[in-house]
Amino acid sequence: MPNTKSAERRVRSTNRKRVRNQSAKSSLKTSEKGYLATIATGKKEESTKAYSAVASSFDKAAKTGVIHKRTADRKKSRLAKRLAIVLK
Repeated sequence: MPNTKSAERRVRSTNRKRVRNQSAKSSLKTSEKGYLATIATGKKEESTKAYSAVASSFDKAAKTGVIHKRTADRKKSRLAKRLAIVLK
């Protein structure tokens, strides 16, 4: 239990941020799974569009502080490698 008013505000703020971050991370995972499913079909055009959407969502999550920028870069790099395999 918070002892001061400022601690009470921080608890409320932390809860709001936690909910926002959980939602954003969940949507990131969902979009990543969708991208991997698209790659599994082997369709090149759809895969490149899906990669663009996933990369954008990772960048937005990094910009808002949901995930670290280097984490987003690492994930985008690994997804791009998978796309390169499909495009060959």
